[in-house]
Amino acid sequence: MKQELINHLRALGADLIGFSSVRRWEERNEVPADFRPQSIWPLARTVIVLGLQMPLPMVDTTPSVLHMELYRTANQELDGLAYKTVRYLNSRGYPSIFFTRDGYGSMRALRENPRAAFSHVVAAVYAGLGTVGANNVLLTKEFGPRVRLISVFTSLEVEPDPMQEKDLCIKCGFCVKCCPANALTMREDRVLGDYDKMACLSHSEELVRQRIYPCGVCTKVCPVGKDRELYQEKTLGKKYLEEKEALAANPDDPRYRSWNHIRRYGRAPKIER
Repeated sequence: MKQELINHLRALGADLIGFSSVRRWEERNEVPADFRPQSIWPLARTVIVLGLQMPLPMVDTTPSVLHMELYRTANQELDGLAYKTVRYLNSRGYPSIFFTRDGYGSMRALRENPRAAFSHVVAAVYAGLGTVGANNVLLTKEFGPRVRLISVFTSLEVEPDPMQEKDLCIKCGFCVKCCPANALTMREDRVLGDYDKMACLSHSEELVRQRIYPCGVCTKVCPVGKDRELYQEKTLGKKYLEEKEALAANPDDPRYRSWNHIRRYGRAPKIER
């Protein structure tokens, strides 16, 4: 049944597929009880985590309308993918539901309560899809952090996938150095960096006003992922690190010509405060 389900999900278009038993939330005891699958839906026995790639050259243009529409498209595709998966499982006699990809309705809602009711990142780690990097997001072997996630809760008991034992994050610090909100700080004692949610949120709110959200710089600059080989972008580290100062000195710097061309169009003007 697991292989049959994998084949079905591949046919539907899933780039990443992982399975976790709900027992992992209990065994690892890292997540408060109310945020665990069985607390949200008692019939859950397995969480299926599905991922879709975010093509790297499009992410490189962030902040831009192109990146924003990519984000929206991936989200819509994920909801459709999860909905079809739920209907497929229900038709086979296994009651299932899905938890939508973001879990919040607006920046204001996030400011007032900066947490979702369920973490797809934790679910993806438990389903063996990757590990969490210094940037506080999931890193995968295939796409680094350039992936969007959604989770399906099902009553079907499926053999869980093994969790990845080795951290994918190499602690290069690119995400910290390039963060436009200075929201990340490296830690010497662990991979996971300190994350200032409110600083990140304030920057995101401005991008929303300009219609070029989300930010995504920490996913853009991460060197992890086989997608860098596909797009021949394994040596962009220096370009990322110098981008802010280079464009401040010369907005028409030829190294960033294509990115800036895309950024110039479709955005609302910045509101001076």
